[in-house]
Amino acid sequence: MSDPIESPLRTEPPKPRRTLIGPFTARQLVTALGIVVVAAVVLTLATRPIAAGPGAGATALPAATPFLVGPVVEGLRPGNEAPELAVTHDDGSTFQLTDLDGKPVRLEDLRGKLVWLNFWASWCPPCQGETPVLRDMDETYKDKGLEIVGVAVQETTVDDVRNYAQRYELGYRIAFDTSADIFRLYKVYALPTQFFIAPDGKIIEVVNGPLSHQDAAARIEAWLPKEPGATP
Repeated sequence: MSDPIESPLRTEPPKPRRTLIGPFTARQLVTALGIVVVAAVVLTLATRPIAAGPGAGATALPAATPFLVGPVVEGLRPGNEAPELAVTHDDGSTFQLTDLDGKPVRLEDLRGKLVWLNFWASWCPPCQGETPVLRDMDETYKDKGLEIVGVAVQETTVDDVRNYAQRYELGYRIAFDTSADIFRLYKVYALPTQFFIAPDGKIIEVVNGPLSHQDAAARIEAWLPKEPGATP
């Protein structure tokens, strides 16, 4: 009599898979932790000022983060000459930033003033929250040497920007970056992004994220051009 043929089917239950927490394996937990760490690093880079502001505590709002609109990149730094608000494309065509009235906005025309270049969008929540700060700083310091230029980016039409400015009674100059040429020139990846430019045209500081009234005023007071004979 021949030996019985052994069935290829397993008759013993499979060994239980080793897990670390509940149904998750150690590999799954390590992968999830890695994703969390990368996200935290990106958020930290996006929300910290690129350079320290004047005085302790003069930083971007800790509870408000910028709206990321691109990958985090190394951009312009304090001490760099602020690029003029115009570009020449590869095909030879040019773009000059203009305000809502169609008038050119040139940094060379603003020499001798402290320039606050604010990249923003009307649909951006942190930009909306910062709007009263910009309006108040303009009203307080525009006659003391401050020039605020709001550069609206990624907007549908210039009328959308104009309606926003009228609704909130914004008196400072607002430009419309039609095709995001200046946005790319300044290597902006978050909204709002602030560039403070000295009277000589050099970048003093770059801040990613909105500023509070207190922090904005601290910067402006420290960097406004001094009156002749004034104590430094």
